Amino acid sequence: MTFAATPRSRSEDRRISPVFWVLLATLGTSAWAVYSGYGNASFGVFLFVISGWMVSLCLHEYAHARTALHGGDITVGAKGYLTLNPLKYANVLLSFVLPIVFMILGGIGLPGGSVWIERSRIQGRLKHSLISAAGPLVNVVIAAALLIPIGAGWLDDPTVHAVWNGYELPYSPFSGALGFLGFLQLSAAVLNLLPIPGLDGYGIVEPWLSYKTRRAVEPFAPYGMLAVFALLWQPEVNTFFFGIVHDLMNLFGVDTDYATLGRYLFSFWKN
Repeated sequence: MTFAATPRSRSEDRRISPVFWVLLATLGTSAWAVYSGYGNASFGVFLFVISGWMVSLCLHEYAHARTALHGGDITVGAKGYLTLNPLKYANVLLSFVLPIVFMILGGIGLPGGSVWIERSRIQGRLKHSLISAAGPLVNVVIAAALLIPIGAGWLDDPTVHAVWNGYELPYSPFSGALGFLGFLQLSAAVLNLLPIPGLDGYGIVEPWLSYKTRRAVEPFAPYGMLAVFALLWQPEVNTFFFGIVHDLMNLFGVDTDYATLGRYLFSFWKN
């Protein structure tokens, strides 16, 4: 005799993992430390941005998986994608390690690919496009949540200034941290929406392409991220790309100096 354990297993498949709770705790604690001025501001900004970036990556991949679940791929739960545990994703190196390395080295929100969606279980081109679009949309929403308080002036405090290269600036370290993390979210969204094989932008348009075109492009998908990284090393492309991100920040009423200050404080090993 066998007993069905589906309800229990389904609950476990969707239970938020302790790893994600630790990330949230680190984010909240570092946010409080930077906001209140407790401890070393620069190291606090580093912890805040790193933990905030990892939380956003978890939410990005969760959005892909959750949308796929509603689209028909019921296997995402068994794979652990709904637990927000970064260790459950298909490729931890591409999804977390490399984005963090590129963020430290170049201040770029590099998107990573991780959740494996069984596309054969999903019917309808629109559903496929929505699954790919869900991740970048999360980055945009997080960017808005980070930047709107700055642009609206809710964090203005004339008594709190940040010291940058010996100069006192009329920005608080917390505003700089929010600005830099918001900048990373926007850069990740812009990069991920590029219609390049291997990125979500291509995943959005791929279902609408002919079978012949998809087969021709398929061999280049593993190299899409490398191509983007190589292009960003070109001065003209780099300037154009960051110009777009800065313009998007301006739409929220946030000066790019906030992101610049945040990145400076984030690089505590240089200060």
